[in-house]
Amino acid sequence: MVRTFIIDTDTASDDAVAILMALQYPDVEVAGITVVHGNVPLHQCLANALFTLEVAGVDVPVWAGADRPLLRPASTAQAFHGVDGLGDAGYGPPSRTPEAGHGADALIDLVRANPGCTLVTLGPLTNVALAISRAPDIVDCIGRCVVMGGAANTVGNVTPAAEFNIWVDPDAAAIVFRSGLSVEMVGWELCRGDAGLSQDEYEALRALGTPAAKFAIGCQAAVIRAIADMEGVPSITLPDPVAMAVALEPEICIRSSRHLVEVETTSELTRGMTVVDALDVASRRDPGPAWELARAVTVCREVDIPRWKSLLRTCLA
Repeated sequence: MVRTFIIDTDTASDDAVAILMALQYPDVEVAGITVVHGNVPLHQCLANALFTLEVAGVDVPVWAGADRPLLRPASTAQAFHGVDGLGDAGYGPPSRTPEAGHGADALIDLVRANPGCTLVTLGPLTNVALAISRAPDIVDCIGRCVVMGGAANTVGNVTPAAEFNIWVDPDAAAIVFRSGLSVEMVGWELCRGDAGLSQDEYEALRALGTPAAKFAIGCQAAVIRAIADMEGVPSITLPDPVAMAVALEPEICIRSSRHLVEVETTSELTRGMTVVDALDVASRRDPGPAWELARAVTVCREVDIPRWKSLLRTCLA
């Protein structure tokens, strides 16, 4: 049976790899891609998504969505991904153009046309929050909502408290996490440590020689430099592909738990922090139906690292 995926992305280097994985997976059909501001400005995210499809040789409709957060100025991660988001490797502009209309409206139409679909979010949640606000009925049409975002009771990557995607638009994230969607939160911490690619591992992937493999590693040049500056060794961390791996093969998440997850929206110190009620203390303070709705977030705690890396290799080969 074919599974239908919808991808919402702020396309930069790791997003591109995640998109390639979904496009190459045998029983998955990507019905559409919506693009949101984030790693780079919206127009560049859009160009990167279109270019990634050309690398894959696949024709999937793409829509431009929100170019800024709901209530805040836009922020980017160009210092990490490069000015163009693809490592400043000099890739040419895409030859095709996006679909007409706004990405949030496209999300609504795609979800309604594909009940039971899997929504995979790889960037700030602005498009998804707008879609839910305009059409609350889509919440019940989405089978799984795999969110690359947050940090479950651990340090962040843009501030000590927050992961980038949630920090950029915490107000949108709060809407999504409180919506009743079947959210599966795959935090950035799951791509760190042994889950990252060592130099030997990413060079072995590059050596596969396929267009997908060469592009997947080639567009990480800025990431490799940034991580080497921070940690002293060349390596690649891939948060979006890890989340996509969980979406493609749920068994890759080998330990998870369901909790209330709130997003901090008011404090500048902890803006965007995903506050996971790991001990369920809120249930004892405020039990009832509202609690059960809020507790709908499944937090992925651990991934099967060998299986995730094997899946990545298979998709790029």
